[in-house]
Amino acid sequence: MLRKIAEGSADPVQALADLAKKLPVKVPKIFYERPLYYKGNRFSVVGPDVEVKWPEYSRTVDFELELACVIGRQGKDISAENAGQYIFGYTICNDLSARDEQAIEMQAPLGPAKGKDFDGGLCMGPCIVTTNEFRREDAQMIVRVNGQEWSRGHARNMYHSFERMIAYVSRSETIYPGEVFLSGCVGGGSGVELQRFAQRGDVIEFEITGIGRLSNRIV
Repeated sequence: MLRKIAEGSADPVQALADLAKKLPVKVPKIFYERPLYYKGNRFSVVGPDVEVKWPEYSRTVDFELELACVIGRQGKDISAENAGQYIFGYTICNDLSARDEQAIEMQAPLGPAKGKDFDGGLCMGPCIVTTNEFRREDAQMIVRVNGQEWSRGHARNMYHSFERMIAYVSRSETIYPGEVFLSGCVGGGSGVELQRFAQRGDVIEFEITGIGRLSNRIV
């Protein structure tokens, strides 16, 4: 993973050494205990078939295939048992990352800042499928680049459910209709996991059973 990121640097050998020192090599225990999150930039959202401009400060732009749920009701202090009533429907998201910038920023316990925040950094679509029309347990998730399949996973393998996320986020905080919660990247759904990155000009296509296909070109 680190080697692939370093290859985009002017001095890959030195970059690899630096990244190896800075990045954690193990998933922290807290990841499994709480559905931690960050709040993305709502102004970065674009729809299907929109061309996304490669951020000028990055050499390594990566994709992340994620299932997303759309909140349909206002609520606060919602239990996990009742959280399903607050989900209106589901859609597909491509949570793009400037991986090299993200690797630098995540040395601090903050962020990811410019690792995620750039115009078009969150692609969403092609539609919202209502809860009665979608079965997460049947949802296969596929990544294609320029029409070639790179990976496939499954929504049922989410570690934290959307219901648990809603319960966690809504503690002493109101959630509102129209908010979108992302699942986190499906296993194998990003280039950094596959050791294989998309290039400028590539078309990234995501497919989730029961929702459809989301396609965007990175230019």
